[in-house]
Amino acid sequence: MSISAAEGSQIAVIGTEHVLATITVAGDYQLKVDMSNMALGDIVELRVKDKVRATGTSAEYVMKAFAHVQDPPVVASVPIDILNEGIFTLKQVAGIGRTFNWEISQVDA
Repeated sequence: MSISAAEGSQIAVIGTEHVLATITVAGDYQLKVDMSNMALGDIVELRVKDKVRATGTSAEYVMKAFAHVQDPPVVASVPIDILNEGIFTLKQVAGIGRTFNWEISQVDA
């Protein structure tokens, strides 16, 4: 069973890393992004930053890049184990700024 932890829509500004959500409740989370609006020449990077210790600083844990039209259009991360803090971001690095619908689900709820 999973429950929605956060959701929204992000208008990408080329070269800007947009924070979609910061999760501070321990659990396993999965990011899903609808890439339907992507076209030839678009490149988008999805990142999760993790804080290893409660007193630590969040740092990049995983990054995946997507280029051009996506088929299927919805992409999903593997479940990410968050203990202290997880920061989910989207950065479009090339193309025309697109709008992306997204959702983060807690998959162990």
